[in-house]
Amino acid sequence: MLLDDIATMLDDVAVMTKVAAKKTAGVLGDDLALNAQQVTGFTADRELPVVWAVAKGSAVNKLILVPAAMLISIFLPWAVTPLLMLGGAFLCFEGVEKLVHKWLHPEDKHKEALSEAFQNPEVDLVEFERTRIKGAIRTDFILSAEIVTISLGAAQDSTLAVKFGVLVAISAVMTVGVYGLVAGIVKLDDLGFYLTREAETSASRRAMGRAILLAAPRLMKILSVVGTAAMFLVGGGIVVHGIGPVHHWVEHVAHMAGPLEGLVASILNGGIGIAVGAVIVAVVMGISRVLGRSAH
Repeated sequence: MLLDDIATMLDDVAVMTKVAAKKTAGVLGDDLALNAQQVTGFTADRELPVVWAVAKGSAVNKLILVPAAMLISIFLPWAVTPLLMLGGAFLCFEGVEKLVHKWLHPEDKHKEALSEAFQNPEVDLVEFERTRIKGAIRTDFILSAEIVTISLGAAQDSTLAVKFGVLVAISAVMTVGVYGLVAGIVKLDDLGFYLTREAETSASRRAMGRAILLAAPRLMKILSVVGTAAMFLVGGGIVVHGIGPVHHWVEHVAHMAGPLEGLVASILNGGIGIAVGAVIVAVVMGISRVLGRSAH
């Protein structure tokens, strides 16, 4: 009977983890693209150590966040939905802020900072690397908090044991998956160079190496675009689900679309996510300007 109960619980954890993974897909895409950008640009021999250092920091972040989420679930269960709404709104804000930033600042500040650091002999590269790692870990903490909160919301009606199992499983899968993929992405260019420069490489392998070198930067751009779009879909969906009248309206309009119901619902969720993010960005920029004028 005990083994049967354990098997049932593990089955519930597996099912709820799949649900949580689907709901956190937007954060995962953004997490993957953002972290790949954070660790790109270092010398080839430092790329993997940097990824490993950020991955360890990410694991520590989740060791803090998972118990905190469980305590909230036990003592402040009513706070889960508001936190989920805040997380969704933040995703929308982050997506719009990213679009606005790219429009206002099209130049790549990250690459410029790295180039200046490597060319300036007065810069302590060890300290510079540590600073970049700390910045990436801080960014990961925000994204990990969103992942844990969304996962907690997905398992909100489950038992405490299942909730804990889901949070642990999703944290482990996300950490290993994201930083494993990041490590692979940042080493793609090295693989391409190896295939093109190896003396005994055949013509077909050299062609493959050139293709990898051409594809690597495009892959980063695709990840960034997909991650941003997913942020609006996931964030907008969370906000819509938390506002009853809006949720019912989206369901009604999507249902009228018949076989395109899922597509229409996603478009509406994404559109609402963009609108919510735009409003928050406008408010934040307005407050920043007012505070800036007050300071002067």
